Amino acid sequence: MTESQYGIIKPKSTLSHMALLRVPHRGRLLEVGDPPFGPNKYEDNKKSMKERRLHAEIFQEMTFRPLTTSESISVLAYNFRNEGVPKIIDSCCLQLGRHLRTQEGVYANLPNDAQGNPITDLEILKKLLDKTTKIRHGKGNIYLGDNDFGYAEYETFKRGIQSICEFTTGGLAIILEHTTDKLAARNLSDIASPYHLRGVNVYRFDPVPYSIHMLVGMCSEMQDSGGCCLFLGELSWDGSGDYAYGALVSGEASAPKK
Repeated sequence: MTESQYGIIKPKSTLSHMALLRVPHRGRLLEVGDPPFGPNKYEDNKKSMKERRLHAEIFQEMTFRPLTTSESISVLAYNFRNEGVPKIIDSCCLQLGRHLRTQEGVYANLPNDAQGNPITDLEILKKLLDKTTKIRHGKGNIYLGDNDFGYAEYETFKRGIQSICEFTTGGLAIILEHTTDKLAARNLSDIASPYHLRGVNVYRFDPVPYSIHMLVGMCSEMQDSGGCCLFLGELSWDGSGDYAYGALVSGEASAPKK
């Protein structure tokens, strides 16, 4: 045996173990990695989702994708008291994804271009609105499209600290949850009430003279006057130290390999 055959032999693949959490989402089953990915910057969490992992019990290889805001909200609302509050939004933020804040409104769940990057060109996004469902809401309009793509004009929602009802019936909450259920975001209502007694703080969703590509997150926020508020807004430093959910895209964890 030659000397070059001695020493550390590195494995060809490094597969970590992960369990799956199954939650209901719009009448179908949504399987997400458990625990969520992080704590890290959003882009690093997304990269981590692409790494191959083994199911903790049956050793089935799995990879994941980032969730849309609607999917993340469904996961957070599921078993919210036991998992969502103490492990995520009380200790850090849940990264909901990248949005585009413009002069006239907010785009949620931006579609990707051919290179896999979020589309931020306003001319392209406005053309995509022609393929969505336009709904009159308050003094403005909201738009709901495929793959949870949505747009809410500023006239459809309130900014700053507000009641849970004001928030969940506003256009922003509706496009985030991507629902037309009596035009109220039911899962967000369950998340915000009654734990967050101070209501909801919608932060940095104001009109801007030029488009801003922002990372949006959700967490608990303590107010000086006492009480807790659900925080929904732009995350500084790209969400460093926060979590993101990932949905199963490869591997069939429910069945062993043949």
